[in-house]
Amino acid sequence: MSLEVEGRIEKFIDVQKGTSKAGKEWAKQQFIVKTKDEYNNLYCFEVFGDEKVENLTKYQKVGDDVKVVFNVQTNEWQDKYFTSLSAWRIEKTNSDTPPPLQTIPASEVKTDEANDLPF
Repeated sequence: MSLEVEGRIEKFIDVQKGTSKAGKEWAKQQFIVKTKDEYNNLYCFEVFGDEKVENLTKYQKVGDDVKVVFNVQTNEWQDKYFTSLSAWRIEKTNSDTPPPLQTIPASEVKTDEANDLPF
């Protein structure tokens, strides 16, 4: 099940790096999104993996309005449980596209019948 939240990126937390039990290097980065909700409006998301960490700050900036699609994950370690919000898609919502053109109803369009083509 995936969930989504819309808000503004407030800050990026420093990249965390480590080595897994299998000896593989890993990296993750967390970032804070604030929604317009009155209560419970801060979310701390994370991305995991070198490519996702690199793309996060490459394409997103503090102050960007975004929609974050994420999964909730809970892991157990030494009888303690840790829950994380794993972002897997981040889309900007403050696009610089122009507003749509106004349409005029066909009944209001005036035509010059004298210049109509015969076919």
